[in-house]
Amino acid sequence: MEKIIDENKQGDSLVLDQKTENTRKLYIESYGCQMNFSDSEIVASILAKEGFNTTQQLEEADLVLVNTCSIRDKAEQTVRKRLEKFNAVKRINPNMKVGVLGCMAERLKNKFLEEEKIVDMVVGPDAYKDLPNLIQEIDEGRNAVNVILSKEETYGDVAPVRLNSNGVTAFVSITRGCDNMCTFCVVPFTRGRERSRDPQSILEEVTDLVNRGFKEVTLLGQNVDSFLWYGGGLKKDFEKASEMEKATAVNFAGLLALVAEAHPKLRIRFSTSNPQDMTLDVIETMAKYKNICKYIHLPVQSGSNRILKEMNRLHTREEYFELIDNIKRILPECAISQDMIAGFPTETEEDHQDTLSLMEYVKYDFGFMFAYSERPGTLAARKMEDDVPEEIKKRRLTEIINLQQKHGLYRTKEHVGKTEEVLIEGTSKKSEEHWMGRNTQNTVVVFPKEQYKIGDFVNVKINDCTAATLIGEAVGYSENN
Repeated sequence: MEKIIDENKQGDSLVLDQKTENTRKLYIESYGCQMNFSDSEIVASILAKEGFNTTQQLEEADLVLVNTCSIRDKAEQTVRKRLEKFNAVKRINPNMKVGVLGCMAERLKNKFLEEEKIVDMVVGPDAYKDLPNLIQEIDEGRNAVNVILSKEETYGDVAPVRLNSNGVTAFVSITRGCDNMCTFCVVPFTRGRERSRDPQSILEEVTDLVNRGFKEVTLLGQNVDSFLWYGGGLKKDFEKASEMEKATAVNFAGLLALVAEAHPKLRIRFSTSNPQDMTLDVIETMAKYKNICKYIHLPVQSGSNRILKEMNRLHTREEYFELIDNIKRILPECAISQDMIAGFPTETEEDHQDTLSLMEYVKYDFGFMFAYSERPGTLAARKMEDDVPEEIKKRRLTEIINLQQKHGLYRTKEHVGKTEEVLIEGTSKKSEEHWMGRNTQNTVVVFPKEQYKIGDFVNVKINDCTAATLIGEAVGYSENN
């Protein structure tokens, strides 16, 4: 759950500059969170070297890949429908091969390959470097599978190809896997234990993006705050590290400072944070560097201590409040967003009221809210009965959404009358005459285009707002250009 899902991007097929020497066609669709879209860029980079050009025409593809998410039932059902579509095309084009990548692939490998026989290839999220070998297997008529989970960061030396990018913002993966065994989440089982990338390889990737004109990067991980590099290996094995390794280790605050100092004009964001792992030094580093955006996605999932314990969240309501208080004290202008689950097993009306009261305390800028749905392979699915009736889940979710919209408007109104720096990302969805960008708090800002262009940093005077969008007018370029 603790990953931001952009509904507008679900199922996007990726396009890459064509290489004249490449003779085969690749069609790749992505579902799920930013990590999956980032992984698709890595896959495209690897396959470009194997003779594949991308296509948006499914019917002409030699290889069709769908990069999947196992987080929500809706995503899984969508992917299944797409696989049925691919197989219908396959009957017309029998040479076409179909593969499933990512989290869902790891979890459903036997079902896809043996029981349902709907794909030729299953590739887990740590096995993309093995794609050339796997493609050779399916070319020779054998099914191919590699879902082995790596103990090392796997793609530090693969330069991702930026696909369908606006050329302004980019994602850089810094960790893979997760050690937090939240009972509702399948990530530790599909992406393995937590391991971090070499900070040097991260800096090199960021520098390459800056050199190519990108103005903002988001450092990505299931749990970025627990980033820890001590020469390689799993986070949980750090206690066995040598004294020298411990002395020269780089934590997340250290990584943020490295990137911020290397590129003072580059905007830096990160996602996702976990309340029990966010330390004061991260918040203090955010306050120290102007180019680290003042926005934290801080999933809480529930406001009830009893439910937090059932979820195996390693923090209490009171500890969460303390963290919020520290953020507001050190970074008073910081925006905070949430993930919330309504109707987790055994949730009572009192638990639900605790969630609403927590929201009242924080008054989040925005949020990602879901009704609980059982995910196969999770501890909750194995050990807990999904006992909250659907209509109660829906009613509680509606109350959460309504309260969030009220708080969203409260927060956007705080910006009205201020002049704020906005990075232009593209044309507004609602008007060809307006630009769309975001301020440091990650709030969308729209304003008339005038002479400005995509990638410019512009000072915008905020005149009006909705619950999710700020409306203003440019007053000039910011000093960041």
